[in-house]
Amino acid sequence: MLLLALDTATPAVTAALHDGERVLAAADQIDARRHGELLMPAVERVFRESGRARREVTGVVVGVGPGPYTGLRVGLATAGALGAALDVPVHGLCTLDGLAYAAGLDEPFVVATDARRKEVYWAAYDNHRSRRGEPSVDRAADLPADVTDLPAFGAGAVLYADAFPRLRPELPQHQSAAALASLAAERSASGEELLPPLPLYLRRPDAKVPAGYKVVTPR
Repeated sequence: MLLLALDTATPAVTAALHDGERVLAAADQIDARRHGELLMPAVERVFRESGRARREVTGVVVGVGPGPYTGLRVGLATAGALGAALDVPVHGLCTLDGLAYAAGLDEPFVVATDARRKEVYWAAYDNHRSRRGEPSVDRAADLPADVTDLPAFGAGAVLYADAFPRLRPELPQHQSAAALASLAAERSASGEELLPPLPLYLRRPDAKVPAGYKVVTPR
């Protein structure tokens, strides 16, 4: 097995290679505006540092969000293109699950990433392997008490610290493809089916057609 994992659903541009037993190489850079520029160089870096070749890849794993439209699409489109070029399957994993796995906590907690518009993408967990229900997007100030009473981490929790009294700022704030790859390898080994590589937006994109837009048709 040789898994290539990547994720651009958060400001982190991250890629990693995993051989089914351990992470061979990882590349991470935080830059919310340059996902398209930085992702393929990160992929090239993990192949170079690991000494492995693209032809050895047996599968691609990509974070499917939730995340902002533009950044999320970069990772999904790149994963799809790589899967087609290498003729290997492409699988998805929830980005929040990768963050949760990286924390390694064996107690209930909540992960929150920045969704902009004063909102967070969030999910609650029983432990670092087990999520409660589906991810959601809400204003941090409107989250129910049974969520905000949990230990919290992630960039969204740090940004809206007043809403998360049990903030754990020492835990991961951004996604790590190394954690995503490790989680994917673990789930695959146990026979658990991974997600399809489809975006988890949770809301409509910010971009809108301008008001008063005039359609011009040829005569």
